[in-house]
Amino acid sequence: MHTEPCNVLFLCTGNSARSVMAEALLNVLGQGRFKAYSAGSFPSGKVQPMAARLAEAFGYHEPLRSKSWDEFSAAGAPQMDFIITVCDNAAGEVCPIWPGQPVTAHWGVPDPVAVDGTEEARQRAFQSAWMMLRRRVELLLALPVEKLDRMSVRQALRAIGQEGEREH
Repeated sequence: MHTEPCNVLFLCTGNSARSVMAEALLNVLGQGRFKAYSAGSFPSGKVQPMAARLAEAFGYHEPLRSKSWDEFSAAGAPQMDFIITVCDNAAGEVCPIWPGQPVTAHWGVPDPVAVDGTEEARQRAFQSAWMMLRRRVELLLALPVEKLDRMSVRQALRAIGQEGEREH
């Protein structure tokens, strides 16, 4: 389907936690096979400290920032091969027209930012979201995307989005 690396854009509404964690995970685990980015439809303008700490502890040392998906639909932006929404709100929004007709999928992950309560409860929510995203990124990495046709990649990405939903 494509020569390496494949560009992947993870989308969420606020681009403060789930999408930035997915970006960090895929960039570390993808080891050059993939280049991950993240953005939001209505970016919050800040990355959640717990998400940033998880990414840094995992070995991701690039600066994480909350940004609009408009950056990736503008002229001169990297062309995406895959666009994956990680929150239900972003999945239901009207997205920009992406150059190159990337394969799209939805990997819904519960929002750790929405968890109220103790610091411990919030940390558990972030850790849970991190682990769900990690499992899905590992499944993506197991796919021989360079050998699959577009429809097969789309079906596989969507199936990965179902992974873990039965547990929640």
